[in-house]
Amino acid sequence: MSVFFDKKGDKMKDLKELIRKIHEGSEDESVKEEFKEILKSVSTEEISRAEKELVEEGMPIEDIHKLCEVHLALLKDSQEEEKDLAPEDHPIHTLMEEHKMLLKFSNELKSIAEEIKKAADFNITEMDIGRIKRIKDDLMDSESHYLREENVIFPYLQKHGVTQPPTIMWMEHDKIREIKKNLYKIIDEQESSESKDFAEQLSDTAVALDDMLSNHFLKENNILFPTALQVITESEWEDARQQFNEIGYCCFTPEDAKVDSEKIEASEPQQDEKAEYLFETGSLSKNQIEAIFNTLPMEITFIDKDDTLRYFNQKEEMIFKRTKAALGLKVQQCHPQKSVHLVNQILKDFKSGKRDVADFRINMGEKFIYIRYFPVLNNDGEYLGCMEVTQDITDIQKLEGEKRLLE
Repeated sequence: MSVFFDKKGDKMKDLKELIRKIHEGSEDESVKEEFKEILKSVSTEEISRAEKELVEEGMPIEDIHKLCEVHLALLKDSQEEEKDLAPEDHPIHTLMEEHKMLLKFSNELKSIAEEIKKAADFNITEMDIGRIKRIKDDLMDSESHYLREENVIFPYLQKHGVTQPPTIMWMEHDKIREIKKNLYKIIDEQESSESKDFAEQLSDTAVALDDMLSNHFLKENNILFPTALQVITESEWEDARQQFNEIGYCCFTPEDAKVDSEKIEASEPQQDEKAEYLFETGSLSKNQIEAIFNTLPMEITFIDKDDTLRYFNQKEEMIFKRTKAALGLKVQQCHPQKSVHLVNQILKDFKSGKRDVADFRINMGEKFIYIRYFPVLNNDGEYLGCMEVTQDITDIQKLEGEKRLLE
């Protein structure tokens, strides 16, 4: 039973029933009107709680997305001038300012593509190509925007029980990435393409990207971010500022929207740095243990026996961004929905003893990345958790012959 409403939770019950009707494909305008009315009396946080309860009751997460689309349509109907939700030194302000810039890029790209389609013989000028490539560079540099949301904002929301909106937004991030990937391919192959084909493909993709970004940002600005401001604590926002700085910003992020690192006082755990930890083969201080793990030429992440993220080492250049906000979350919450089934299968096999390693390899630009997973067992063979080891093996692959020490 929900605790968000008086009168025995009648409003929550009504909200969930409306969502079910939308899920069943109801096109009845009265359903949308009912939904519009109930939205006036509930918060974005309460809507996310209703979504969570429905998923727990068996509704597929993909179908919850239909609620977002209805909510989005209502937002568009009643949209007013966008207001600032947070002050300039706040992470939410940073993300919203980046939204404005990304929409500016997508709108410009759509206009350029339309001009090329209207030009005689689909004529493409050098100036057009220069503008398109500049926008491409800005879009490619926008990845840190999505990483800051996925690795900082989403984990804090999940810790406060707001699980479905971050899951849905992450699904949309992956759709945005797919559209951008297709866009880059079209631009890179421009010289070898027929002018008409290039113009049509560019236009279709630019329109798809602009529509996707405008709808996605509308949901985040009006649903996700207000919910985050309601549930995330001030001390967590202070830590979020630090983690935003660690991940970094986009080349187009306005300077006044970046967090001032000099004002950050992130909370750190108080521990005895000199305390010695005894092992079978020696003893180490906390400082030494941490330095050793951070010196290893690989990234290490540990998930305990309950699938909870407990630790990751820190390196100056990280292959995969990890943040303190994710500590304490289930590992399933730290991955996009499309790969959760693979994570679950690996963990299931480790716990049953079916396998003792899982690995895969990927290309990241010019780097070749090797990722391995190992079950961590005690001396009695009891499963303690899973360790992920990520390593850039590009240079290792190039090694030939012998090399003596200090040669």
